[in-house]
Amino acid sequence: MRDYDVIVIGGGHAGAEASHATSQLGLSTLLVTLSIEKIANMPCNPHIGGSAKGVVVREVDALGGIMGIAADERPLQIKMLNTGKGPAVQCLRSQQDKVLYPRAILSLLKKSKHLDIVEDEAVDLCVDQGVICGVILKKNGLLRAKSVILCNGTYLNARVYTGSEGKDEGPDGEPASLQLTGALHRLGVATWRLKTGTPPRLKKSTIDFSCASIEPGMDGELAFSYATDVFTPLEKQLPCYLIYTSDETLSIIREHLDDSALFNGVINSTGPRYCPSIESKVVRFADKPRHQLFLEPEYLEGESFYLQGFSTAMPKEVQEKMVHSLPGLEHAEILKYAYQIEYDAVRPEEFDSTLMVKRIPGLYIAGQICGTSGYEEAAGLGLLAGINAARRIQGKSKIILKRHESYIGVMIDDLVTKGTDEPYRLLSSRAEYRLLLRHDNADERLSELGHEIGLLSEERYARFKAKQRAIARAIEFLEKTIVSNKEGLKEAFASRGVPYENKGFKGIELLKRPEFHYVDLLPLMDGLEDFGLNEDAILSLETKVKFEGYIVKQKKDAENLLKQESILLPADLDYLHMDGLRLEARQKLDAVRPVSIGQASRISGVNPADVSVLLLTLRKRNLI
Repeated sequence: MRDYDVIVIGGGHAGAEASHATSQLGLSTLLVTLSIEKIANMPCNPHIGGSAKGVVVREVDALGGIMGIAADERPLQIKMLNTGKGPAVQCLRSQQDKVLYPRAILSLLKKSKHLDIVEDEAVDLCVDQGVICGVILKKNGLLRAKSVILCNGTYLNARVYTGSEGKDEGPDGEPASLQLTGALHRLGVATWRLKTGTPPRLKKSTIDFSCASIEPGMDGELAFSYATDVFTPLEKQLPCYLIYTSDETLSIIREHLDDSALFNGVINSTGPRYCPSIESKVVRFADKPRHQLFLEPEYLEGESFYLQGFSTAMPKEVQEKMVHSLPGLEHAEILKYAYQIEYDAVRPEEFDSTLMVKRIPGLYIAGQICGTSGYEEAAGLGLLAGINAARRIQGKSKIILKRHESYIGVMIDDLVTKGTDEPYRLLSSRAEYRLLLRHDNADERLSELGHEIGLLSEERYARFKAKQRAIARAIEFLEKTIVSNKEGLKEAFASRGVPYENKGFKGIELLKRPEFHYVDLLPLMDGLEDFGLNEDAILSLETKVKFEGYIVKQKKDAENLLKQESILLPADLDYLHMDGLRLEARQKLDAVRPVSIGQASRISGVNPADVSVLLLTLRKRNLI
């Protein structure tokens, strides 16, 4: 095989985005995967989106990534979450087909002119004078590259547990990658042990759904990608179902805690706080009489149902008792047993905000190897790692997304600045500027950058600009135009139980009121329909208008943060011997090596007095 500009190791969600990005940017790219069939595999719940995660998918799409396009191709179910709450926490969630989604990703990758895909395993890394120069593959031997991106997911030294039984294996029965951790250690890169888990899969025809509450999807123009024009109507979506654990379920779990690998000492690694096993929930929330579970389809045409919320490390025979104690599952057949999986990840202090390993220029990491959890987090990291690897080779500036620009920026900053002691999961509560990081405005935040980088096509960019112009014109029209249909307006006030004021109302005045929405104004204002806004554009317009004051305030707060971010810290600062810094601050600053005063101030263990010392040091060196 030939040499490449970039070699991407791992074909999961991070590897798919990374390899697509580098190849689309014109770099010869090789994607190395254990199985081409398993590219973008969904070994856990086959859903895309959710709290904060749904916004990340839109950010990936706005930058020119592919997750949103694939997710829109044929969702089994799609809905907007938190519609009863403010726009800062609203987001999409879709249930995906475990066959169709990976097939869609593979199809998109195959369209990349500069991308080759090979089935092989990376067993070692090659470094020349401290810089990455290639990889050694089990079948194809040494391949040279200017950059390598590790997207190994949960495969590094992976070990799967069911009860006390453990075996070296990756997700879905795939082989584990057993040699790369050693290669990292030889290069001085620190790793740590994490774990995650997955619940049983059940045979649809053996489930009594009459015991469950139906959880339908939603109708409307719901899509992750801004390029999507064909939507999946509600009548073509599959329902999910809600059930609860029974008293018997909890009794069985308590009786068999010593049989669980999570409680008998077999597994000691850290798992995701926000996706615990069912036995962990029973112990942690001992006062709760029951726990909710969801039955979710895994295929458009297939028997497999995912028992969301029932991850466990119990032996198979105990799992059967647990499942059969649930309402409607008394005779359910288990198609695949639950398991827990332990794996190695790179410590967050080892990589920088571009996702490059600090001690090995040209080596990048992305996805769960960074210490994160979730398909969406992996896609966002893979995309940024691919972009930065490509720009380093091309001699271009780094791309570092800021906290007020994207959830991807929040995630990367959290990892490299604050670190994590568990698999990191994105939540809307992690973003201090979440009203700026909305579902509806990801294109407004990131499309310019995606186009500038070269990943967002001219067609997509032109479409984005046309949408923004239409929204701006519609707002201008609402600001200048008085409602023409007086009788209709009077009836609209009456139907909402609002006292009618006999005066002229401009459209913008009505839209700012909670009782009115854009669609309510269409029959009241001649010419408003001429702007041709779709549902997505209308949501963006309404949010801009109704929350204008709050948005302006958060933008001012973000501008203050930018002032600190603009005060850069030289790379050669000797924190360990800097007078005035406390010992903890010296150690933390030396480990993280922050690029700015703003980043330094967010490091746990660095207080305002330490920041003052840094500022004084910069002044002494005439750097500010």
